[in-house]
Amino acid sequence: MSAKHSYKSAAKSDPLTGLAGREDAAARLGEWLGQGEKVHALLIGLRRFDALNLAYGTSAGDAVLGEVAQRLKHFAADELEGAWLTARSGGDEFLLLATEPCSRERWQLAAGQVLDLLAKPIPTAWGTMRLSPRGALLRGIEGDSAATVLDRLGQALHQAMGQAARRLVWADGEATRSGLSAAQLEGDLLQALDKGEIEVVYQPQFSCRDDRLTGAEALARWNHPTLGRIGAGALFAIAERADHVAQLSQHIARLALKGAKGWPMDLRLSLNVTPNDLASPDFAAGFARLVKQTKFEPWRLTLEVTEQVLLADVAHASQTLAELAKQGMRIALDDFGAGFCNFRYLKLLPLHYLKLDRSMIEGVAGDARDLAVLRAILAMAGALELKVIAEGVETEAQRALAASEGCEFYQGFLRAQPMGAAAFLELARG
Repeated sequence: MSAKHSYKSAAKSDPLTGLAGREDAAARLGEWLGQGEKVHALLIGLRRFDALNLAYGTSAGDAVLGEVAQRLKHFAADELEGAWLTARSGGDEFLLLATEPCSRERWQLAAGQVLDLLAKPIPTAWGTMRLSPRGALLRGIEGDSAATVLDRLGQALHQAMGQAARRLVWADGEATRSGLSAAQLEGDLLQALDKGEIEVVYQPQFSCRDDRLTGAEALARWNHPTLGRIGAGALFAIAERADHVAQLSQHIARLALKGAKGWPMDLRLSLNVTPNDLASPDFAAGFARLVKQTKFEPWRLTLEVTEQVLLADVAHASQTLAELAKQGMRIALDDFGAGFCNFRYLKLLPLHYLKLDRSMIEGVAGDARDLAVLRAILAMAGALELKVIAEGVETEAQRALAASEGCEFYQGFLRAQPMGAAAFLELARG
């Protein structure tokens, strides 16, 4: 297993969410502790979830739990560097375990980011749901067992669930104080742009048909001098609080374009577009200037947008993306199959690719229903003349099945995990 892989459960998974169950999580936790791994844990509870069930019914509640599971897996896959496991601990409780090589302050920052993510509105067929998550976090120490870790987490979460003012508590009784305040982090970010602490790594993409390297998605990382490596999600959350998203986004795009300029001409670069980008009235013109300044060929560039990017004003987003598409750039709808999945976007946006959420691929090799859903999506994409990229491919069986069903491209830890510019260039020339 690659250091960045999730742990694949051998025991029964939770039938509602597809996550590992509590028993399986305890077994994996015990294995990691027994191997001397530096284990970090976060137990999450959904405050007032029973009221949601009563108001809207258990079907609505089940849909919300499923979305919580997907958001938790997305966070782990995008933000964590070590091995990790997501589990449903029971009822409305979820568990995140990681062998994350980070400081106490970094784990607390990650835990806060998880709670922020789960607190975002959840669109459902019953209306928009809002959760009030609470969390208990812990860093394993020598002599810990799985039972003692889970017990301490459970007791701490019980305290957090009963306190409206405190959403996050440490299971060792310490206050959730950070060595760096929010204001300090925001100030550090401004300096990071000048100090070269913001790094772009590249997640390679391959052809499903012949495993040929076809390009890469650019991902941002912040090498903070105190907290260590911070992923793109936390990085942009800090930038949003400091009102510096546009500056950060442009900085990352410039780094990525310059880093990819020397690639072989048949390789494509994918860049993520933020909600702030598309909300700007002059984003299309400004981004086109940036591409021209870096002398990167527009036809080699794919812009990835997610449903969250489009929620504010899909008409304006469509117009902006159409302007960039006219210059030869390709447009991909990212994380397709996650969230509410509004098919209206397929009608309004100038799309060239659908990028399947990892949840659409995860169970296809062993679940007939998952395979049926994949086939339906691919049939729709074919009718719309859209190429399909499978994300989160971790096994050869997943890749082979995606290829046989008609996916053109894939990315995932089966072949490679994110790497620096020099390493990717070596891969491209190899």
